[in-house]
Amino acid sequence: MAGRQIYNPEGFKNVEKDGKVCGFSFEFKLQYYRGITLSIIRDIKVTIDGEEIPRENVFLTVNGETFSLEECRTVVSPLYRWEFGEYATVTVAKEGGLAKGPHHLSVLQHIAPSYMPFPIQATCEADFEI
Repeated sequence: MAGRQIYNPEGFKNVEKDGKVCGFSFEFKLQYYRGITLSIIRDIKVTIDGEEIPRENVFLTVNGETFSLEECRTVVSPLYRWEFGEYATVTVAKEGGLAKGPHHLSVLQHIAPSYMPFPIQATCEADFEI
């Protein structure tokens, strides 16, 4: 049986603001068996080509609304659930974005459901080209 697609193969791109490349984004799925409120997200650790991205430079977009990881801890509205099987967009603030060519991405999802006695972590890796 083939594993499910974690990353959207069409979702890797540089991000522009005011005509300048200011970061990159990718789309990926929650590695948990059900949808979650954003408040149980403890961290999304992004490593690109061996470079660990500071937590304050990582943002999550769900249902058209973007939150810092710190803001996610306060989001309990059902309007901004990350549902099982749906892609969320992670945007990384990184001056100049990513150079054209191949890249390796590693992302650790860290969530803490209230009914679990321990947090859950899943690492997802991908090779892609910009």
